[in-house]
Amino acid sequence: MIDWREHIHSDPEILGGKPVFRGTRIGVETVLKLLAAGWDATRMADEYPGILPEHVRAAAGFAAELVHDESFVAIGRAKAA
Repeated sequence: MIDWREHIHSDPEILGGKPVFRGTRIGVETVLKLLAAGWDATRMADEYPGILPEHVRAAAGFAAELVHDESFVAIGRAKAA
């Protein structure tokens, strides 16, 4: 598994301190949203030249660690009104 810490950092001067990929101003949130929308690493690199395949893997590792370290209340379905 990739060590996301090698690729992701946070700086209060960049994107208000949100996590970004080192050497870029591209937010991890952007990559995660693109993944959720069905984009692959190739398409991301075409549209955002600063995004590398390892950034996509680092974003996934970052998100996995965040979920792992949190506790959650069961997520239920909203009832129709």
